Amino acid sequence: MDYLVAQDLIRTEGGGLAADLVRGGGLSGFKPFETPYDAAADPLIRLSLAEPLTLGDFTGYRELDRFDFDEAIADCRFGRYDGGYLFYMTAPGQPPILFVKADGDPLVRSNVAAASRPDPSLLRFGLWMLFGIAHNPHSIAVHSSVVVHAGRAVLVLGESGTGKSTHTRLWREHILGAQLLNDDSPIVRIVEDVPTVFGSPWSGKTPCYRNESYPIAAFIRLKQAPYNRIARLPVIQAIGALLPSCPPAFAYDGRLQDNICNTLSQLIARVPVYQLECLPDAAAVRLSFETTLGSR
Repeated sequence: MDYLVAQDLIRTEGGGLAADLVRGGGLSGFKPFETPYDAAADPLIRLSLAEPLTLGDFTGYRELDRFDFDEAIADCRFGRYDGGYLFYMTAPGQPPILFVKADGDPLVRSNVAAASRPDPSLLRFGLWMLFGIAHNPHSIAVHSSVVVHAGRAVLVLGESGTGKSTHTRLWREHILGAQLLNDDSPIVRIVEDVPTVFGSPWSGKTPCYRNESYPIAAFIRLKQAPYNRIARLPVIQAIGALLPSCPPAFAYDGRLQDNICNTLSQLIARVPVYQLECLPDAAAVRLSFETTLGSR
């Protein structure tokens, strides 16, 4: 099965349990991104899901980050081994689920379909991590909620619980024609010198899987406040506003982080970044709309 995500091709390979896991709901959010198989196309990722992998297969492993994945109550480890990247997740009472990518090779190997009880959430998250590594030189998955109006997009960023989803919901309630593109992990890249945001198969708790793309009008970083005020950020503060919304595990790898910073530098040279201190109300939405899109 082939999927085209942000102009990059993902190909799943193999039958049996791997095919059952993909078609049985493991990649249900990917359906809008299905594309006809083309044997001549070069995929960014070739995904093989039923590999007999163990942690002992990879020499020289060096852990870069460790964190929890709450959706599956799994302990996550990310690092490098001799020649590539290794990401694995361990749920209580289960052997580790591995995702492995060698440097310069589109093949991503995993044992997720070989598990006794394959967990679709581990497949989706593992693929998000490895897709992020593969497209890192030219694209970034930015943790944000994206609203679209009149063919242009505004990305709303902030720490978890700040109110990103609430703010874009209020846009849709109070700004005629505003629509949600993605509510968690859109893909951002520069296409023919135009900063562009793409919908993705990863949208958090909101099932918004739209295979569409739009030029970016602005980034807004939210900050809760007892008033509504918006200000454009200077370059250094703009980088500081965007960087926390990029994949945090990649900050511990020099090559991945350098590529992210290079892409961010190109973005902020072309797109304004604002900080919105606000209440969760219609007045805050009107302020952000008029500032970013209202005069265009």
